[in-house]
Amino acid sequence: MSDEREVSPEPDESAANRPVPPVTPPSTNGGAGDDRWAPPSGPLVPPSAAPDPAASRPAPPAAPPLFGAPAAPGSPAPSGPPSSPPPYPGSSHPAPPAAPVAPVGPGGAEPPLTLFPGSFEPIPPAPTSSHRARRATWLPVAALALVVGLAGGFLGSALQNGFGGSDDPPGLAGGGLADVDLTDLPPLKAPGSVAEVAQAVLPSTVQILAEYDGQDAGATGSGWVLDGDGHIITNNHVVAQAAKDEGPIVVIDHDRNRYEAEVVGRSPVYDLAVLVVKNGDRLKPAKLGYSARLRVGEPVVAVGSPLGLPDTVTSGIVSYLQRPVTTGSRADESSFINAVQTDAAINPGNSGGPLTNMQGEVVGVNSAIATAGGGGTTGAEAGNIGVGFAIPVEQVRITADQILRTGKAQYPVIGAKVNTGGVPDGRGAEISEIIADSPAEESGLKRGDLITEINGTRVTDGTSLIVAIRTFQPGQTVTFTLDRGSNERKVKVTLDGETG
Repeated sequence: MSDEREVSPEPDESAANRPVPPVTPPSTNGGAGDDRWAPPSGPLVPPSAAPDPAASRPAPPAAPPLFGAPAAPGSPAPSGPPSSPPPYPGSSHPAPPAAPVAPVGPGGAEPPLTLFPGSFEPIPPAPTSSHRARRATWLPVAALALVVGLAGGFLGSALQNGFGGSDDPPGLAGGGLADVDLTDLPPLKAPGSVAEVAQAVLPSTVQILAEYDGQDAGATGSGWVLDGDGHIITNNHVVAQAAKDEGPIVVIDHDRNRYEAEVVGRSPVYDLAVLVVKNGDRLKPAKLGYSARLRVGEPVVAVGSPLGLPDTVTSGIVSYLQRPVTTGSRADESSFINAVQTDAAINPGNSGGPLTNMQGEVVGVNSAIATAGGGGTTGAEAGNIGVGFAIPVEQVRITADQILRTGKAQYPVIGAKVNTGGVPDGRGAEISEIIADSPAEESGLKRGDLITEINGTRVTDGTSLIVAIRTFQPGQTVTFTLDRGSNERKVKVTLDGETG
């Protein structure tokens, strides 16, 4: 029986799990702050901070149920120059059809998705209405196993909390991205060499040390400077436990200066977090680019702190665009990414670092990797095999804008559950349950409907359906093409929104 996922990011624990490839997070030392990576033929692992592989860690506690339906970025559209391409979610550049994911594991069997040992436990989004409160949870299952890898668990000297004293999140900006000091011009006027890109981007890249499992600097990862106001972008899994425990987070820049950081807000659903540091005006902001302008085969550069080695630069090409992948072994740990796939070397500790084009503009956030093994539980078994995944920068624009405005992020939901395995012939995603009083019910969707397209973009399985929905925003109306019996129909659904 195939596992079921809500077309909102809610797991259906009642549904039987179907086997999935094991996922292992790439971490600098075996993984506390996890990194997400997923291979088409092997377990995916997130490249983020990870605990010391030598240190044994107890299995993570069972995750609480998630509420909501799979959706896309959730709030104001990203701001950009008039000449820039339309916003990623719901833009005129719809995500290409999701390619079927190759089975992972020996003999073509799909190993189960797992979080790196000791990885963080994301806080599930709170239900926003009575019908959501009644929703059952679902267990994440996907053909591609992404492994959450905490990038390096390195023990360090005790770190002190740097902010505090206020109930409001630090670093808020009422106007979102429009209210912070973004860089307007790319570092390089024309595409340059890897060496030129490295020199331009390294000053904007940081290493992140976060509390994990009661240990200061127990998790390490990467990040990059968003603006001249001290805001830093990284993966949620790098700082999730430190945020939950109110533990210390330290940012180390290219010149090895250390800054105490605090979480402005984070999104487990999109695996993104915004931090803020004091005296951030000394940091050099990176330039936001557009993944929509990338082409397969185009060279890219990844920068970060893999295995605890700061200022590491690797290069490769864009291997695929808008690849639907999911990470995490539990409902509250899973995130769905319409990823930029690259063969640039990404390892534990790279999580949260920038993927850039050859003008030095950030086009993605390195978040997950595919692994060739059978999904072991130690960081030693997770590593780069040339299949890495980055969150598109368009999603960063939307989520960061929301977090800067309110300290929270939103994602769209429809109030339905879907079989993540899709149908054997890859014709679409089958709806397994409709939640009462939800947008799905109000639009006329029914149990058993086979969704084949969203706004004209092909849907091949449940994962591609969830990823496609999450590229839109709450409040937007999308058109589902579906097969009901022998008839094809089109149904319009206005997306609801939840926090997460």
